[in-house]
Amino acid sequence: MTDAEILKHIDYTLLKPTAVWADIRKLCEDAVKLKTASVCVPACFVKRIKEEFGDTLNICTVIGFPLGYSVTEAKVLEAKQAISEGASEIDMVINVNAAKDGNFAGITKEIKALREATKGHVLKVIIETCYLNEDEKIALCNCVTEAGADYIKTSTGFGTAGATFEDVKLFKEHVGKNVKIKAAGGIRKREDMEEYIKIGADRIGASSVNFVSVRD
Repeated sequence: MTDAEILKHIDYTLLKPTAVWADIRKLCEDAVKLKTASVCVPACFVKRIKEEFGDTLNICTVIGFPLGYSVTEAKVLEAKQAISEGASEIDMVINVNAAKDGNFAGITKEIKALREATKGHVLKVIIETCYLNEDEKIALCNCVTEAGADYIKTSTGFGTAGATFEDVKLFKEHVGKNVKIKAAGGIRKREDMEEYIKIGADRIGASSVNFVSVRD
């Protein structure tokens, strides 16, 4: 697999709470040069990125991030605002509290509300695997499938652990045929990125692509 083939699967990510515009702008400049799948950034930067980079970038942002327990109505408003300002992809965090409580019907309902709010745009659902047992992960594969989201995503990168090969394999076995997989959280090595893609991940969330240089 070539570097370019890997890069087209990368959501090039900067979600640090201390990130400033200069950091975000550099991320975007590099993403344009490297032809990554998208940049994944805080919602407060979406409008400025769209104004400066236009259609040269696919902009992804996060909703209900990173803990997921804001109310559905707030997540819907966040998503609509982000799309109105130029985001084309939305990565939402589920209510993990609801998952631990076994309220999978409620989670499905929330994802459906976000699906309705993001029509015509890509919706990824972060389930934060580090807090879940296998049965909960499987149940959430069903929630994401039933609700019609485009992707199931492993992690925010802010939890106690990130993506694992085992979780991607589990997703591959249990999500519907129309649901793609995004692995995120702690993925830094080129060989790991390649392996995630080989076992079924369509997207990789990565804050570093140090296996390839960015040339002027």
